[in-house]
Amino acid sequence: SSTQVAVFISLLSGETFRLDSAEIRLDDNPVAHHIYTFKELEALQKGGVQRIYTGNILAGDHDLQVSVSGKSIGGADFRKTERFKINKGVGPEIVEISLAAQNITLKDR
Repeated sequence: SSTQVAVFISLLSGETFRLDSAEIRLDDNPVAHHIYTFKELEALQKGGVQRIYTGNILAGDHDLQVSVSGKSIGGADFRKTERFKINKGVGPEIVEISLAAQNITLKDR
């Protein structure tokens, strides 16, 4: 449990864009890819949080890359990618990625 990391995805409150898929890479290795159903998207829009990845990493700095694709409220396709540095300390790490049509933010929990 001291090496465990869990990555969660949520939508920023009030977001109306359609999330089609999300991909997570940790230290340049693909660790998760998910294609969203209508019901899953609806749950996220209502404040739900999805655990997209649970794994084990060593303590220290790690590169987390998040790529999302979907459709804007106007119907235009979009794809966005952001990179974050996470510092894994001793003990389990929980990371929340908050998605919005304009940005992707990282919330350390």
